[in-house]
Amino acid sequence: MSGGGRKREEKSARSHTTNTQQPSSSGYLKTILLVTFIGVLAWVYQSIQPPPPKIVGSPGGATVTSPRIKLRDGRHLAYKESGFPRDEAKFKIIYIHGFDSCMRDSPLTYFLSPGLVAELRIYTVSFDRPGYGESDPDPNRSPKSIALDIEELADGLGLGTKFYVFGHSMGGQITWTCLKYIPHRLAGVGLIAPAINYWWRNLPGEITREGFSLMLPADQWSLRVAHYTPWLTYWWNTQKWFPFSNVIAGNPIIFSREDMEIVSKLGFARPNQAYARQQGEYESLHRDLNVGFSSWEFDPLDLQDPFPNNSGSVHLWNGDEDKFVPVKLQRYIASKLPWIHYHEISGSGHLLPLVEGMTDKMIKSLLVGDEEVN
Repeated sequence: MSGGGRKREEKSARSHTTNTQQPSSSGYLKTILLVTFIGVLAWVYQSIQPPPPKIVGSPGGATVTSPRIKLRDGRHLAYKESGFPRDEAKFKIIYIHGFDSCMRDSPLTYFLSPGLVAELRIYTVSFDRPGYGESDPDPNRSPKSIALDIEELADGLGLGTKFYVFGHSMGGQITWTCLKYIPHRLAGVGLIAPAINYWWRNLPGEITREGFSLMLPADQWSLRVAHYTPWLTYWWNTQKWFPFSNVIAGNPIIFSREDMEIVSKLGFARPNQAYARQQGEYESLHRDLNVGFSSWEFDPLDLQDPFPNNSGSVHLWNGDEDKFVPVKLQRYIASKLPWIHYHEISGSGHLLPLVEGMTDKMIKSLLVGDEEVN
């Protein structure tokens, strides 16, 4: 073979070798990028997944210390009774606690005067809402399910065909669901600074926008996440890059002047917080946000008077300096439901039931109607 022929063969061989090596290097790089992408996706997925709840009474969970009833679906609700003996009471009230709270925080237990309890023979029971304290989580929790839980609690305790419900903050918001789903079981209803879902369809846009703008940006975003991307709620409220809910963080900026005076006087804001959160923040706090600010299947503004024959009454109280719940929105809701007895308390904030003497006034107004609270 001539020298020229050998050179052409060597050049062809080098060209062939180069061509076979290039796809190999490119394929290796693509593999690395694919593996990296999958790894990032796995990391993102893991970071947004809440840890499993630490079920009370199970391995790794806290010990059950309170009486509980078993519901039809097998879950348990923990409860705490106070006041007049159940079987001898004239008035029976179920208290519904608020966000990041529990049955141990009921103002009816600590702020209702013994004299009034004895005079009117008042029995009260508070309970841990699902996922809080010692009540089992409910992965299917919805506005309707908690109302049905309350009805089961009343039946399990033998409270009779009619009972009162009294809810504060997010517990007040849940009280709307009782008016929707179990109105036939209610003797009377008290809503104290009930939380407002800005996505209730009958609220005027200009009013909700104004109310929403009064919140701190971190709290605005917390509610947006809960409503639009509930699967990100756990990540949003545990990440360290952006400010998250001031309520969860316990930032005192959320309190009004009067609220701060009350906290200073009592020496605490949330004495039972560790107990309330002991099964995990997702099942208690984050799921609470997801349900409370989801797209509800009903709007409270569509509700009808549950007591058209004056067999009971519905009262709503709100402080005009409440920094949690915009009073302008509360006024609008009350104006559209003329059967509600609306009480606006001048100078008061969100901790209204803890104001000295206020719980007595509210309960007396609800039960016997002879105490005007303004």
